Amino acid sequence: MDEIHIKQLEVFAHHGVFPEENRLGQKFIVSADLRTDLRKAGLADDLQLSMDYGAVCGEIQEFLTRHTFQLLETAAEQLCTHLLQTLPLLHSLRLEIEKPWAPIGLPLKTASVSIERGWHTAYIALGSNMGDRKAYLDGAVEALRKDPSMRVEAVSDYLVTEPYGGVEQEDFLNAVLRVQTLLPPHELLDALHAIEQAANRERIIHWGPRTLDLDILFYDDLVYSDGVLNVPHPEIPKRTFVLQPMVQIAPFFVHPVYHRTMTELLEAIS
Repeated sequence: MDEIHIKQLEVFAHHGVFPEENRLGQKFIVSADLRTDLRKAGLADDLQLSMDYGAVCGEIQEFLTRHTFQLLETAAEQLCTHLLQTLPLLHSLRLEIEKPWAPIGLPLKTASVSIERGWHTAYIALGSNMGDRKAYLDGAVEALRKDPSMRVEAVSDYLVTEPYGGVEQEDFLNAVLRVQTLLPPHELLDALHAIEQAANRERIIHWGPRTLDLDILFYDDLVYSDGVLNVPHPEIPKRTFVLQPMVQIAPFFVHPVYHRTMTELLEAIS
């Protein structure tokens, strides 16, 4: 990724734990490394294909002066989220907010918080075999579209598939979607569970019937397991009802463990 650097932008704002900090205000110094693709702008010499760093500085100043936070951590988190949601070309950023007048009663040059945030690519499996199956899948897609921390990029066709796991039940309607998300994996899982609960999902029988099932298949190229979350989903190579829609929207996506494309994995079990 290419980068645009903003160094030591001074903003007078009202953030701090102490009431007098919120009332009187103080100076904050903001630096940001904005990651984006500058190739088109560089070739065309066109500002519309890049990010106007003057406008970005104005956005930073306006946000920090419009809000009041107790913690630098919160100011940094909220500012990162705002910039990522506001600037269409911004992929990720590193942000530092310095507080040179920090009231700690000791001599220091500055105190600061530095964080990195960005968009991540996740693939989500959707399934339903109770009630109006299509309505449940449509509702899940719409809920993700309305979430400001998500950008739904592609949704596969809905496929009718036989039940998996040996439990006698109705056929499923399955799909896969690709989403850009600001949420880390566990927060994404919590968001999916909330959508399931809104659809009256009950976890009674393992692999049993359900109004709505949402699973994280992939999250970037992350390989992770902690007993609550397993990424990639361990059943992917065995499931045609996952691989078929994956091949439709991402045929050449490479499994980070098996190092085979979705097309190759599907051919192996077809």
